[in-house]
Amino acid sequence: MKVSDHILRRLREWGVEHVFGYPGDGINGLLAAWGRAGNVPQFVQARHEEMCAFEAVGYAKFTGRTGVCAATSGPGAIHLLNGLYDAKLDHVPVVAIVGQTARSAMGGAYQQEVDLLSLYKDVASEFCEMVTVPQQLPNVLDRAMRVATVRRTVTAVIVPADVQDLDYEAPGHAFKMVPSSLGAGRFAPVPADEEIERCAEILNAGERVAVLVGQGARGARAEVGELAELLGAGVAKALLGKDVLPDTLPYVTGAIGLLGTRPSYELMRDCDTLLVIGSSFPYSQFLPEYGKARAVQIEIDPSMAGLRYPFELNVLGDAAETLKRLMPLLRRKTDRSWREAVELNTARWWEVMERRAAVSADPLNPEHVVHALDGLLPDDAIVAADSGSAANWYARHLRLRDGMRGSLSGTLATMGCGVPYVIGAKFGLPHRPAVALVGDGAMQMNGLAELITVAKYWQQWEDPRLVVAVLNNRDLNQVTWEMRALQGAPQFEESQQLPDVPYAVVARELGLDGARVEDPEEVEPVWRQALAGDRPFVIDFRTDPAVPPIPPHATLDQIAAAAAAAAASVVRGDSDRGSMLRQGFKAKIQDFLPGGKTGGRAGERH
Repeated sequence: MKVSDHILRRLREWGVEHVFGYPGDGINGLLAAWGRAGNVPQFVQARHEEMCAFEAVGYAKFTGRTGVCAATSGPGAIHLLNGLYDAKLDHVPVVAIVGQTARSAMGGAYQQEVDLLSLYKDVASEFCEMVTVPQQLPNVLDRAMRVATVRRTVTAVIVPADVQDLDYEAPGHAFKMVPSSLGAGRFAPVPADEEIERCAEILNAGERVAVLVGQGARGARAEVGELAELLGAGVAKALLGKDVLPDTLPYVTGAIGLLGTRPSYELMRDCDTLLVIGSSFPYSQFLPEYGKARAVQIEIDPSMAGLRYPFELNVLGDAAETLKRLMPLLRRKTDRSWREAVELNTARWWEVMERRAAVSADPLNPEHVVHALDGLLPDDAIVAADSGSAANWYARHLRLRDGMRGSLSGTLATMGCGVPYVIGAKFGLPHRPAVALVGDGAMQMNGLAELITVAKYWQQWEDPRLVVAVLNNRDLNQVTWEMRALQGAPQFEESQQLPDVPYAVVARELGLDGARVEDPEEVEPVWRQALAGDRPFVIDFRTDPAVPPIPPHATLDQIAAAAAAAAASVVRGDSDRGSMLRQGFKAKIQDFLPGGKTGGRAGERH
């Protein structure tokens, strides 16, 4: 058995079923071992090493298991970095196995020789090691798997090309030999009793309690719901925690922040007590003003505790176990007026979203496109949103129900992750349908090439449904709006405008299915067609770049000020010629219409 054979055997023993990779001579020994092993674990060939990493991230995010990716030395290892940083910043367990030039050539400025230990020392800061002799295995690989799994981070194993081909020799029972074992186990740390008692005192004293949950609360769904009921609290969600609680619960106010909802903004503005569970939401301006609310945090990672807000108490522990111990100490609040106000604000927000989706645009309103999907999502759907304006509509218009999963690049906010995320998810959960919401910029950056990966593998999936919805406005829209609103600058066409690509035609040429949509009346039918399809489906939605991603807290005065800045940009030569002013007011005015149901469908134009 060679070192390369042992690496694959050890991965199998760890339960690894898929490795997302791209070949190169720096891992030729491993590739040969895959051939000898009958492709177990399965080598999933992406189009680019960055996509390998993104697919490992998507696999890990949606399955809860550790993702593994592999790449060659030099350029391959470098290409992995963006996806690996996405994993590191979103606390996702991913192990990277990378090749290196032969030991005899190291230090000789050899072809593709890069100092990988230095290159990876930040992204894999928790564990990064190079194997130089067979006896280092299995310890190095075991530690990489264990550290990534338990600390939810990125680790890296670097294996020189010549080492891969050495005969494997296990570590002996001798001095300076390090034996190893399998398994990561599970631990659920809990805080001291006095910390839980202090937490209960603060929460019991509050009259208007707000809860903010992040992905760290995903394993505590039932406990968060019980706590919210006891305290009569409203619950807002950081984007990485969008699937922690169903959006259909009347007290769940939805996402928070610039991409969030108005009831979440109001919840934080008006509360007197804040409980943050498993979130490092970074935008403190969307949390209560300092001094106006008492605040408590429940966080499992000590290094992430106490960030973002002057918490009165930082409780270190697993979210579910901590809440289980906290619940008996909480008193049910008899005055439910705060809860009723939260629910009223939330119900009205969804009416506003329905009206915004019905606002006419040229040709399609992207809010209508995503809002139409809301009621059609299968109960077990997996949804990924790419970075850009697509993330706004994902955050505000999709109500994830119980059992659904959703994610995006939360902290790195990198473009081009949406399609590879759902590819990774389909390998881990092949029986579930998946949807990716991506802008045309992200689709051109990464998604088009990864359609080839979809075409290569989709027939292996138990459920063939993978829907890629491209919001095609021929503009790098999020940055365009940021330039207008923050810089008062016109659209710089040379950087912002994109070519119009026939995405659905490309999909059909690859043996997939697809359609281009420009008529609002066709939006819902094409969603139904795609979600009932017998193969992956690409929908090319021709959307209006003038529809603005208005922050939830914006007032009419602020919209007017932004419009003035935008008008100045038009005077300076913005190619949009003022249509974004009309769209901005048409969208925002929906907030100020009388309450109550409009009686209209989202597809009806206002």
